[in-house]
Formats: sequence, structure tokens, C-alpha cells
Amino acid sequence: MEGNQTMVTEFTLLGFCLGPRIQMLLFGLFSLFFAFTLLGNGAILGLISLDSRLHTPMYFFLSHLAIVDVAYACNTVPQMLLNLLSPAKPISFAGCMTQTFLFLSFAHTECLLLVVMSYDRYVAICHPLRYSAIMSWRVCITLVMICITRVMTSWACGSLLALVHVSLILRLPFCGPHEINHFFCELLSVLKLACADTRLNQVVISIASVFILVGPLCLVLVSYTHILFSILRIQAAEGRRKAFSTCSSHLCVVGLFFGSAIVMYMAPKSQHPEEQQKVLSLFYSLFNPMLNTLIYSLRSAEVRGALRRVLFKESHLQTE
Repeated sequence: MEGNQTMVTEFTLLGFCLGPRIQMLLFGLFSLFFAFTLLGNGAILGLISLDSRLHTPMYFFLSHLAIVDVAYACNTVPQMLLNLLSPAKPISFAGCMTQTFLFLSFAHTECLLLVVMSYDRYVAICHPLRYSAIMSWRVCITLVMICITRVMTSWACGSLLALVHVSLILRLPFCGPHEINHFFCELLSVLKLACADTRLNQVVISIASVFILVGPLCLVLVSYTHILFSILRIQAAEGRRKAFSTCSSHLCVVGLFFGSAIVMYMAPKSQHPEEQQKVLSLFYSLFNPMLNTLIYSLRSAEVRGALRRVLFKESHLQTE
């Protein structure tokens, strides 16, 4: 194991195997997406902190989701942009494993936050009269502390999972060119470089995917199943529409995040060529963090109202 690690000192990220003009076009496009992700999530964090009307459990959890999305994007997108400018960029073995570890850790965190947010929506719609009592700040802070504890646990589990994957990778011989056909150190792409049997690695990845993806998704689906039955019992059409609108944004986030990840890691790999896997990876590393901002801002009257109040207050102070 130690000899294999000294032999493999770095990998080469091939990125997107396209022409120079398309590479530059993607660099400009993805740079805009990345900037929008940082600015959009930063704006959400700023609005939530400045506007007291957004000091609710829903937006409290949303602020944590925005932080995770920023960290998510910063872990993979800068490396991808460098590769678009200078193809076949090398990355050290330690840097590659660190990137994989952080990617898994942020994924665990987002899964937990989506579960907690689904419970918040369940209480708000299924028990609206008891929402203030159930989701009081005391309960909210307790949930966040539980979430933080589970996040810390996920970091520990992520560390253990990363160590398991690294140890399984180190036992493999890499006898070919150390070129990862991806824009970051995605675990499945690294395994393709091995010239030995990787069935054990695939089994570990499949088992981990069940606990990381299927488990939280089932909890979210249970919450929204109860929400759906509660919405169908609402007599007023306006109330039913408002309830659907309240949950539609969260469902979009859940569908994008879990859908792309499950297709990537749990579907038969023969059905997804390498270039298609890169596109799927873009969904949960770049597009999803960016779309979260659009979904929660454009579809939320509270966020739009907070933005107008902050801008009006700023303009009013400038006139004075």
C-alpha cells in the first residue's frame, strides 16, 4: 500500500474533452454560474440576517443550506474552471483525496438539511395551528443542534468513508496513464484508472449510497406523503394553491439533488457514458447550488418582499 502511494503522486484531470473555442465558451458560462451561485447564496444569507420577518425556522435552515451550497461549489468548480483554461491540469494525490472527502462531507450535510426542512414543511402544513408551538425557536435551535451534531457525525463518517475508499484505492495497481476523465476527483472516475478487480470498491460505494441517498430520500418522501394528503383535504382552492406553492420549491431542490445523485451512483454504469456522467455531476456540483438561489428567491414572496424592503431602506438612507 505504501509503495503504491509513493508511485502515484499525482493525477491529471482531463476535464471536458472539447475544442478550444467550446472550452472558452464553457469557461465564461460556468464562471457566470459560479459567480451567480456565490452572489445569490450570499444575498440570501444577507437578507435572512437583515430582515427580521425572515427569522423563521424555514429560512434559518435555508441559510445553512446556502452555506453548504457555497462550500459545495467552491470545492469543485474552481478546479474545473482552471482545467477549461489549461486542459489536462495535474492534481496531487493528497489533493485529489481531500477533494473527494470534502465532496462527500458536503453531500452528507445537504442530505440532512433537506430532511430537516421537509419536517419543517410537514409541521407548517399538516399542523398549521400548532406550528408556532411545535417549531418554536427552542425546538428550532434543538433541531439545528441535532443537525449540527449529525453534521459533525457525518464529518466523522465522511472521514471514515474517505479512509475506507482511500485504503481500497491504495491497494489497487495503477498501471496505465494517471488521467482522470472528469473535471474533479470523482470517486468512480478514479476507480476506472485501476488495472485490477474493483468489485469490492463498487460494493462499498453501493452500500454507502443506500444509507446516504436512499435513507434520507425515504424520510423526505414520508414527510411529503403526509403533506400531500393534508393538501388534498383543504377545501379552499386558494389554500390548496398556496400550500402547493409553499412546497414546490423544496420538492424541486429534492428532485434535482437526489435524482441526479441516485442516477449517478446507483443506476447501472453501462447506461451512462463518461461524458454523460460529467453532465450529471454538474447538476449536483454547479447547477443545483445555483438553482437553489433561483427557486427560493423567485418563488418566494417573502424573499422578494425582503429584497424590496432592503433596497428601499438603502435608497431612503442615501436620499437623506
